Amino acid sequence: QVQLVESGGGSVQQGGSLRLSCTASGFDTTRYTMSYYRQPPGKERELVAAIGAAGQDENYADSVRGRFSISRDDGAFTAYLQMYNLKPEDTAVYFCNAAARFYTPRSGWSTRDYWGQGTQVTVSS
Repeated sequence: QVQLVESGGGSVQQGGSLRLSCTASGFDTTRYTMSYYRQPPGKERELVAAIGAAGQDENYADSVRGRFSISRDDGAFTAYLQMYNLKPEDTAVYFCNAAARFYTPRSGWSTRDYWGQGTQVTVSS
């Protein structure tokens, strides 16, 4: 069964830290871009951070750059989001995503796109 299982969310005070984990099962993460998105209450889902296959090309939203760090361990099929100096505006449900494009001569290019169930992060002032 293909799935992404997230863990590590919780409640912290402003300035605190959390580390989110996202572990894949049923597929090999090696060729996938691993990303974290978040959805604050009443708002749209937004990209927080992404890391390309083999750990190349990290990208961050301006609001978290310098405070959050994304990493991956493909041997463990896991991606991590380390969050430092958390702010109340970081409060959201955080979702893990794995995405990759594959080519077959018969079907051409296709996208495989998987989502975790989400984990709540709450930062109090």
